[in-house]
Amino acid sequence: MSMPDDPEELASELVSVCRTAIGDDIRSITYFTADDYEQLYLRDDLERDADLDRFVENERLGFTSQITYGDSELGDYEFTIRVFEWGYVTRVVAGERGVFVTTDPLNVNGFHEVATAVRSVLEEAGP
Repeated sequence: MSMPDDPEELASELVSVCRTAIGDDIRSITYFTADDYEQLYLRDDLERDADLDRFVENERLGFTSQITYGDSELGDYEFTIRVFEWGYVTRVVAGERGVFVTTDPLNVNGFHEVATAVRSVLEEAGP
């Protein structure tokens, strides 16, 4: 798959791969860089007043995690899952781009599937 340079096409591709991997259990998708972010998807039954700034600032720590775990005997850093009372946050960082996806409770295969799909799109989009 060749990734387009158009930000709207990137957003559409990210939403598509996340929705394919997770289905109706997806709550939101947020794309971020070191300087900016955009919420790409929010499920209709959720409030639109979440404080995304706090979430994004925390998930930007993933840029450091890539470097921190770079030469680990565990292998390459792939993604982070945060567990909450009513759902999860999965963060994927590739180069200078990241995405975090919030979901209802899933089994571990769902997290791996969405992280793999997001990483593929981000890596093809470039730095």
